[in-house]
Amino acid sequence: MSAFDEMPLDRRTAVLALSGAAVTLIAATPAKPALWSSTVSTSSIGAHVVGNPAAKVRLVEYFSYTCHVCADFAKLGSAPLKTQYIDRGLVLFEYRNLVRDPVDMTAALLARCGGPTAFARNHQAIFAAFDTWMAKVKAVTDAQATSWYEGSTGQRARRIATDTGLGALMRARGYTQAQLDAALDSEVAQAELTGMTNIARGADRVTATPTFFVNGRNAEVTAWPALKSKLDQALKAA
Repeated sequence: MSAFDEMPLDRRTAVLALSGAAVTLIAATPAKPALWSSTVSTSSIGAHVVGNPAAKVRLVEYFSYTCHVCADFAKLGSAPLKTQYIDRGLVLFEYRNLVRDPVDMTAALLARCGGPTAFARNHQAIFAAFDTWMAKVKAVTDAQATSWYEGSTGQRARRIATDTGLGALMRARGYTQAQLDAALDSEVAQAELTGMTNIARGADRVTATPTFFVNGRNAEVTAWPALKSKLDQALKAA
């Protein structure tokens, strides 16, 4: 006979009731993700937001895909930012586009293929190949460059994606041409990217990329080591 069986009936009933309540409580508690970077959403302006919604520090980056400084940050800063701050639930990170030119718009539209959960990987892949496709941008013929400014945004973007190799890059990532065309033709995405650019230049007074805001204040840094110091200061003050 177990110790439970030897308990008085009223006590056994109470234990069972408490056990049931504990099970109910555990079941009702949402599970914490293994890594907060798997928690992805979109903001009201169409930006991609990654991390713990309750994080004490909120980081916003305005970036351009045709900006070499942004590419350098993506190559050197993205991994430590993810592992040391976002994955641990310390920082909520918001990617915001500041579109500078038709090539930038094309890359920004392609980065949205596959939905919000695919965005960060697409973003990194585009910046990882920056030197390769940017070399093709610099080698463009006059006829090609002229065509990049003719027709609708989607028509321009399809030509740019072909001429620069950005389309091939995304197909190598497993996307079909139909998916790429749908992304490039999306008037909703085009409007969101234009809106973010207008907010950057207007309300947030961004004059260059990358520009980082830490808890709503311009961090006035562009490289990872300096941004890391700003994040550490903000976490200490939080």
